[in-house]
Amino acid sequence: MTDRTEPKGDLTLRTLAMPKDVNVNGDIFGGWVLSQMDIAAGIMAGDKAHGRVATVAVDAMKFIRPVHVGDVLCIYCHLARVGRTSLAIEIEAWVLRDRYGDREKVTEAVFTFVAIDEKGRPRPVEG
Repeated sequence: MTDRTEPKGDLTLRTLAMPKDVNVNGDIFGGWVLSQMDIAAGIMAGDKAHGRVATVAVDAMKFIRPVHVGDVLCIYCHLARVGRTSLAIEIEAWVLRDRYGDREKVTEAVFTFVAIDEKGRPRPVEG
């Protein structure tokens, strides 16, 4: 993943950063951003695996810029790799500053999911 002026991948999730999500510095808590990324990546992974998936790893997590209250967080997902039972999703988080302002990349990571059956055991990725 590199610095670009346009996001890579499909817009999978958009949400508004709220005052309840701030850390002690007044910026949006990194864990909140991470959870939004996990939700978005899970949506894509579940769709591609045609069923239940579980997050097994987060790699190359990079916080680039802070997220502020009032920013619209936009999560873009790109399917990077499909294995026998796993999928790697490249995630980029961008914001629209103050809901309507400049778009800036704030975070990126690679999330790995494993497809699981109804008993929580790994299963082959379908399709």
